[in-house]
Amino acid sequence: MPSPVLARQGAVAAPDGHPEAGVPWHFGDPFAEQRAAVRSAAVIDRSHRQVLAVTGADRLSWLHLVISQHVTELTEGHGTEALILDSHGRVESHLVLAHTVIDGEPTVLLDTEAGAEITSALPKAGKQSLLGYLDAMRFWSDVAVADVTDDWALLTLLGPHADVVLDGLGLDVDLDSARYAVASGAGIVARRMPCPAPGGIDLFVPRAELAEWWQRLVAAGAREAGSWAFDALRVESMRPRRGIDTDERTIPHEVGWIGRAAHVAKGCYRGQETVSKVFNVGRPPRNMLLLHLDGSQEIYPETGDPVRHGDRVVGRVGTVVQHHELGPIALALIKRSVPMDAELVAGEEDRAALAAIDPDSVPDEGPAPGRDAVQRLRG
Repeated sequence: MPSPVLARQGAVAAPDGHPEAGVPWHFGDPFAEQRAAVRSAAVIDRSHRQVLAVTGADRLSWLHLVISQHVTELTEGHGTEALILDSHGRVESHLVLAHTVIDGEPTVLLDTEAGAEITSALPKAGKQSLLGYLDAMRFWSDVAVADVTDDWALLTLLGPHADVVLDGLGLDVDLDSARYAVASGAGIVARRMPCPAPGGIDLFVPRAELAEWWQRLVAAGAREAGSWAFDALRVESMRPRRGIDTDERTIPHEVGWIGRAAHVAKGCYRGQETVSKVFNVGRPPRNMLLLHLDGSQEIYPETGDPVRHGDRVVGRVGTVVQHHELGPIALALIKRSVPMDAELVAGEEDRAALAAIDPDSVPDEGPAPGRDAVQRLRG
């Protein structure tokens, strides 16, 4: 269902088929909106994300078994990121957690991209929805999982003045400065986020009051901004989006989710063998890199298009966006063997653009911990 924020004056919907369908794409000046998100404060409607709630006495110990992150000690007032992987370690869902109390009940909120399909734990059972998968994994645990997307909507404040805006609402919400800090009060849940720009704060607000909360944030000093601004800063900061910057073969190491969303020391979760093996003794086959695109013809590749080096396909295009300072940029999964200074072409033939790898986006690959340990033992 389209967000009521789309009815506001100046709100522009995304083009047909765009992944940001249902929320404002911009409000008439996407570059100014990006600048506000970097220099002051902007509010972005992200109410198209799915929200799940996990309750029950075993909520943390159970989640610890089914997701890639270490959460047994995730106390109330804290959050984190996590993944659900298939048995080969390939990414099927990316989750952001918030451990809080709602109506007196300890609850872990999970927000994620809608529409994820998860490989069933049962042999030959195929794919199922995220909710269906989590529900099937409960067994005898004292835990309940519910889709609360109809109850909660996500708004995001970005910018160095985000806290000023939040304070301007006059709410009893004491949000710590730590990454992923969580606080609740006045009927909302706030979570501090380290991306896609400094000062990020996610707000879970009652969906029935979404338009009212949006207006309150604007009145408190936040500039209205669309998903274009969020994506531009997300791409600049090298933050992938599941299903856009990943494909069916993506493993966490390729897109910067090791540590941030996948724990390398804990076991007992599906796909952990791949996570540990590649981290300790291997290398990912591809890396997510930032591409600078030639914008002289104003023709740009689309998500899923190939990246070529000469006659060879060496990568896949993810998010493509116009940045207020960097111009046209994109995230792409590129084979590790491609030289950093390679002249690339991104896109199908009718929308191909010259592309150059941003050298700062190339990961610094030191020796793998396992290989380094073996070398020390060998002297």
